[in-house]
This record gives sequence, structure tokens and C-alpha cells, in this order.
Amino acid sequence: MLKIYGRANSINVRKVLWACGEIGLAFDREDWGRGYRPTSEQEFKRINPFEVVPAIDDDGFTLRESNTIVRYLATKHNRTDLYPTEMHERFRCEAWMDWASQDLYVDIRPIVMAQIFKVPEFQDPDIQKKAINGWTRVMDMLEIYLGSGQDYMMGDSFTIADIPTGLVVNRWFSLDFPKPEFPHIQNYYDRLAERPPYMEHGRNGLP
Repeated sequence: MLKIYGRANSINVRKVLWACGEIGLAFDREDWGRGYRPTSEQEFKRINPFEVVPAIDDDGFTLRESNTIVRYLATKHNRTDLYPTEMHERFRCEAWMDWASQDLYVDIRPIVMAQIFKVPEFQDPDIQKKAINGWTRVMDMLEIYLGSGQDYMMGDSFTIADIPTGLVVNRWFSLDFPKPEFPHIQNYYDRLAERPPYMEHGRNGLP
């Protein structure tokens, strides 16, 4: 059986949990990481020597990196509805996943460290202002894209490109700071909420 290593409140672990929900996979999960067993322990490092969650053990095959795990699971279980097989569409899907995990996410960290983890050095108003402005700028790009007639990141259908994006969008609405109204992102957020795995692992009360 698939085994997932990582705490369920990690945004990256939640990508894998959401993907499992969409695919209908049974799994075991162990809590590792912040607030739980340290990933510096040898038991975890045998699965992922880089000491970050998530990692998986799929009947002896170990893998790290959340987006890669999501792509692997969709491929293994032949979910071509979630992960396109046509070459150009597949790489577009992967590009959106990477964008959501990098450009869309990069300015979130100072806000998360200040609001969720209460780290003193991130409480500086200038740091927060810079992070909020940066995140808002990239979210505006997402708003424009979704407003061009896209129901989901790949068009009319939900794909794994929506998994990292949907989790960042949930974090946007969950964290407390002044933000502009983005009606197309709000519609996207509500559209994702029609999917039970998103409500369980994404829009579940956690930022």
C-alpha cells in the first residue's frame, strides 16, 4: 500500500492527499515534520535524505517532491483525465504546476511565518508589505488568466495543475491581510469547492 510521510497540515503534503482523493487511492500516512517527528531522523532520511515532507513509499519505490509525486500517482493509475498525455498539453500542465509552486508561492512564506508560526523576524511591517504586494501582483495575473474564459488552469476540465494552484488560492483567502477583490479567483475557489477531495484536504479550515 502507498505510504505517505508528512504532516497533514503541510501545504505540500496536502497536494498528495488531494491527488489521492481524486484518484481514489487508499494510503497510510505518518506524521513527520514541524511539530511532529523530526525529518532529520534516519528512518525518514532513508525515504528522503533531503529531510523535507512529503515523501512516499509505494511498495518499495520511494519518491520525494510534492508535484513529482502527484504526477507519478496520476501516471501510475492511468488518470489521463487528470494528467494529459498529449505532449504539448502535458508540458503546459507541468508548467502551471511549477508556476503555482514557485512564482505564485514565493511571497507567501513571510506572511505564513508571521501569521501561522509567529516567527518574530517576519513581523516587520516592511517585510509584510513587500510580501503582500508581491503576492497580490501575481494573484492579479491569475485573475486575468481565469477571467479569459478558463474554468480551470487547463481550460474546461480539472487537472492536476489545479492542485498546487487551488491550495495557494485557499491560502490567499484564509490568511488575514488587506486584499483586493478578485471575482474570477473567487469563482474558481467556489468551483473547486464542489470537489469533495478539495474540501477534505484543501479548503478544510487550514490556510
